Amino acid sequence: MVSGGVGAARLLRGFHRSVDELTAIANVGDDMTLHGLQISPDLDTIVYTLADAVSSERGWGLEGETWKAMEMVTRYGGEDWFSLGDRDLGTHLFRTQRLSEGATLAEATAEIVRGWDLHLRLLPVSNDRLRTMVTIDQEGARSEISFQEYFVGRQHDVDVTAVRFDGASSARPAPGVLDAITAADRVVVAPSNPLVSIDPVLSVAGVRSTLAARRESVVGVSPIIAGAALKGPAARLMTEMGLECSAVGVARYYADFCGTMVIDTVDAALAADIEALGVRCIVTDTIMSEPGVLDSLCETLLH
Repeated sequence: MVSGGVGAARLLRGFHRSVDELTAIANVGDDMTLHGLQISPDLDTIVYTLADAVSSERGWGLEGETWKAMEMVTRYGGEDWFSLGDRDLGTHLFRTQRLSEGATLAEATAEIVRGWDLHLRLLPVSNDRLRTMVTIDQEGARSEISFQEYFVGRQHDVDVTAVRFDGASSARPAPGVLDAITAADRVVVAPSNPLVSIDPVLSVAGVRSTLAARRESVVGVSPIIAGAALKGPAARLMTEMGLECSAVGVARYYADFCGTMVIDTVDAALAADIEALGVRCIVTDTIMSEPGVLDSLCETLLH
């Protein structure tokens, strides 16, 4: 699976129950350094979700978390706009230590996956530095900030005029990434934000072309349902970047590497428009929070 964070993690949870050999190639454009720690939000959300340890209320971080460390940061006047729970801090401390010892991000991630006893191969798309940057416009004043500052710090409530991936020109795929795409029986593009979750993965050398080479076995799940995103800024960003904010818009955006698009039943009327793009369309229930939908959707994607 080509994946972002929360939406991808939910779908991976279904596959984790039914697929013997499961690989996720994850976005690292959201990664950041804060308090001297290396933080990988999408990687951690996937791990915590598949371990049934993710916060059910937030969809990220750990269930039953405490926040004593952040309370101390606030007391001292430190940066507290990005909350890190006490247990979650342990993950970042471990990752940072391993990287300082010379381990790659992929190696540290594999160790974290083993620590939770998951049968999942979780690959960061690259071990190299790759950061999603957005240009925002506030009352005519433009500035470029990191994705996390936009998403968390500004609550994705500012206009965006551009998105770029700092480091993409030199980032190389982590070992095993391209081979995993080539060898997989089926490649699923998760219902993640096309512009800031999937695009960073595609920006790494060789990923998009490797997907395109096996386009007919690549299946995407639209994150846009009835013209809106279930969560996050995908709909707003697509509109701001001049893209059609619909399942058709997603299919058109992915058409060069994705041969099949799965859309929700509420968008059934759009199937013909998607097929006209040369993209096979499957209509089914895709809202995974509804009972029974997750397992059914996974079954559909595998066959």
